[in-house]
Formats: sequence, structure tokens, C-alpha cells
Amino acid sequence: MDKKSNALNWFEIPALDITRAAKFYETIFDVKMQTMQEMMGMKMSGFPADMGNGTVSGALVQSDMHQPAMDGCVIYLNANPTIQTVIDRIEKAKGKVVMPKTQISPEIGYMAFFVDTEGNKMGLHAQN
Repeated sequence: MDKKSNALNWFEIPALDITRAAKFYETIFDVKMQTMQEMMGMKMSGFPADMGNGTVSGALVQSDMHQPAMDGCVIYLNANPTIQTVIDRIEKAKGKVVMPKTQISPEIGYMAFFVDTEGNKMGLHAQN
């Protein structure tokens, strides 16, 4: 890895129920998750992305090797243009906000934490 590369190139969010998890993320981000071909015993549903332009993306994954957790690495998902719009959808979609919109700094923007329907603690980040 060099300083011109993204430190992250792919992420996987564990799911116990891929259909439920996909519906949750579709609801809070107002997107359509992409059902991916099952491989190596993993069911996957991908976040929308144009992979040809170097965009970082990832997927929800249901397998014996993927277990939801409240502890460990935290992935911050892009909640631009307005973080509060995403936060307002979380509990309606059966998730839980565990840290409300919090300013990091004027230059960096805002963050929040939530727990998804699968039991994963996740982060949000946006400029507003």
C-alpha cells in the first residue's frame, strides 16, 4: 500500500439474515443493495458502487465465518450529504442509534454510531 492508495478496498458486514440486513441498509441509505452470486458458502448483498473508478465498496455477508459483533473494527459508512437524514431512518428500520450526531471538528464533519438489525455496531460520517 502506498500513500496514494485507499487504505480500505473492500469491507464485509456480517449478517445472520441477509434479506433482513439488506432491507435495513436499503431503508436507511435509500439505495438498492445488489444480490451477488453465492460463493464459497457465502451469501452476499453488495452496496452500490462503480468499481471501475477506484471506489471503495463492500457487502453484507452471511456465512459460518461471519458473525455480527458490537466490539472490534468499526466501519464508518458515508452518510453524506446530511447525516441526520440517515440517523432518522435507523430506528424506523429496526436498528438502534447508540451515539447521536456528534461533531468531530468543523473541518472533518460529524459522526454517529448505530447497531444494525444483525447486532453490528457501525459508524456514520458526513460533512453535515
